[in-house]
Amino acid sequence: MTNYKYHLEGLDCAACAKKIEDKIASTSGYDQVTVNFSTCKLSFQTSKTEGVQEEITHLVQSLEPDVQVREAKRKKELGAKIDSKEDSKEVVNGKFDSKEVSKKSEKQERSGKDIARLLLGVLLYGISYFIQEQGGNIVFSSVLLMISLFVLLFRIAKKAGAQLIRNKTLDENALITISAIGACLVGKQTEGIMVIVLYEIGKILEARAVSKTRKSILELMDIKPEFAHVKKGNEVITIPPEEVHIGDEIIIKTGEKIPLDGKVLQGEAQIDQSALTGESAIKQVTKGDEVLSGAINVEGMFEMQVQKTYENSTVSQILNLVENATDKKARTETFVAKAAKIYTPTVISLAVLVAIFLPLLYAGVTYQESIYKALIFLVISCPCSIAISVPLSYFTGIGKASRRGILVKGSDYLDGIREIGEILFDKTGTITTGNFAVEKVHSFESSLSEEEVLQYLVRGESFSNHPIAKSILTYYGKEIELKGINEFREIAGKGLQYEYEGKQVKIGNASFVQLSQDLAKEQVREGKTTLYLEINTKLVGSIVLTDEIKPDAKQTMQNLSKLGIKTKMITGDKQEVADRIAKQVGIGEVKAEMLPQDKYQELEKEMKKRENKQSTRKIAYVGDGINDSPVLARSDIGISMGGIGSSSAIEASDVVIMTDELAKIPEAISISKKTNTIIKQNLIFSVGVKLVILLLSLFGIADMWEAVFADVGTTLITIINTARILK
Repeated sequence: MTNYKYHLEGLDCAACAKKIEDKIASTSGYDQVTVNFSTCKLSFQTSKTEGVQEEITHLVQSLEPDVQVREAKRKKELGAKIDSKEDSKEVVNGKFDSKEVSKKSEKQERSGKDIARLLLGVLLYGISYFIQEQGGNIVFSSVLLMISLFVLLFRIAKKAGAQLIRNKTLDENALITISAIGACLVGKQTEGIMVIVLYEIGKILEARAVSKTRKSILELMDIKPEFAHVKKGNEVITIPPEEVHIGDEIIIKTGEKIPLDGKVLQGEAQIDQSALTGESAIKQVTKGDEVLSGAINVEGMFEMQVQKTYENSTVSQILNLVENATDKKARTETFVAKAAKIYTPTVISLAVLVAIFLPLLYAGVTYQESIYKALIFLVISCPCSIAISVPLSYFTGIGKASRRGILVKGSDYLDGIREIGEILFDKTGTITTGNFAVEKVHSFESSLSEEEVLQYLVRGESFSNHPIAKSILTYYGKEIELKGINEFREIAGKGLQYEYEGKQVKIGNASFVQLSQDLAKEQVREGKTTLYLEINTKLVGSIVLTDEIKPDAKQTMQNLSKLGIKTKMITGDKQEVADRIAKQVGIGEVKAEMLPQDKYQELEKEMKKRENKQSTRKIAYVGDGINDSPVLARSDIGISMGGIGSSSAIEASDVVIMTDELAKIPEAISISKKTNTIIKQNLIFSVGVKLVILLLSLFGIADMWEAVFADVGTTLITIINTARILK
């Protein structure tokens, strides 16, 4: 099987995207078919080797003749090096992608042509109407009317005909075509023309609304770096980020995007991470600081060492999330998409019945009147507002969340966030920062000062990459002489040992050094992390560290409690440590000393309890580590920390919080609830107006003008209402 990706140029309809996806998925030989409306990307797998693009183009254009299928390529082909300063300037200024510029101008040109066509059609009808009112040449007036009708209706009728011939289906284009032509035939030319004009205006405004909400997500795609300045001896070469290796040293100049994740070697700068985290604050970085790909160097210049390949970098992970953000459909959206397949044929059948049988049921009703009422019925029943409002609302909600640093992987997850009834939290890196703060240094020997104890600790921890070691070094904050250290050895899960000036030094936990059981138990009871210093088998000192709690953790738990959401901590840390952290932030229930499989089983237990209660509330899990991945994948809503989180945790989750702020969880719930409220308002309003005007039309109270409002008017109002999600 080979993976293929194509760009669907001109795709401006969420319902159309779903139709294309279903069409290709039902075609033999194509698997894993996804049409992403937010990025206009089509992806699938197939074992076919020849004629794939031609067949896909035929399938797509059988549904949407105006959509062009083009290969999805990088702005600059992989492996093509950028060898000159001029090339670099072109990349920065975006000149490499001439196709993108032409596509933009083509889209603007197409929009301009649609507006010009509408104005021409309305002008021709206006002249025809004026001639007729003034008692002029009826033949000339009728010819102008027909030309006007042709100009206005050509695009809609073409789409309706393509659907009918190729797919044997009737859609909203068929409803508009039949309604407009029928209205003209029964002497209601003005109403017929206005049906077309207002429908076309609605489609233009819809396309602009979609473009605006799409922009909020696609702005994230602009974080992709196009080049990296790599040091090779005394030379600096500029190459694509994909060709840079771990350990390479690169230079970041003012105004450039950081191409890969790494650590600053020298220099200092101010970087803007707003595209990654949603926060506008500028961050100062200097030697030793870690920097993320996709951030922008606002001021200064620095050298950095690459720590991750481009494939595993922060920017690559974010781009993958964004590209897949709307691949999965929510239940309501899927229901509307499925209902639309039978909706139009049913409506046309009912309209035919009204046209035929109304004169037979009511005396005095002519066939001309019954046909007119049937046409009104068709216009009223056009499902545009319903078909547009649901996907557009989800799409807008996802766009707002992404702007706030909350990446939601699908509209079904956005819909599900509001139904969360319980959240299970990991501790380290989730409720706490994962950084240890030194609380106290103890000396157990009068001949050894606390400063000297700390120096012994720093000498050993200088050779370790453990987070605790980094915290101790940060706390000490000074350079220390490392000469004379021999036979360093680190024992995983216990500690380290080395020889210094003939002394045997050991640093580690209670089981690693000669520590009395009573003292060990006392330290554990306090719920603190303690490392002990032993010199020549004698315990001489210790250092006490505490895991820093995130500043917004306590307030977040209070906010979740107000929302009626139950919170629980499940962690691999010691019970005493977990209890202390839980008490400080306000979590009532704690499960500690758990392995990854224990966490998974605990989640299964909670889900079983929910089933027994026959509750529909969802269970979410919030974590950041590799050990959290199974639970993130199994939970109803998996939420990971995007900054500190591991690649596997981010991939397994459904929602990624790029700022690592727990306060984003209540905010995501708020966005989800508002989106759902807007959807309900749109559906109730659309269906309600249609039903009222439909009844009025049957009793002769409403005519084509009211029908036009029931169709185009409700569509425009639902689009405007949907825009409230962004506020």
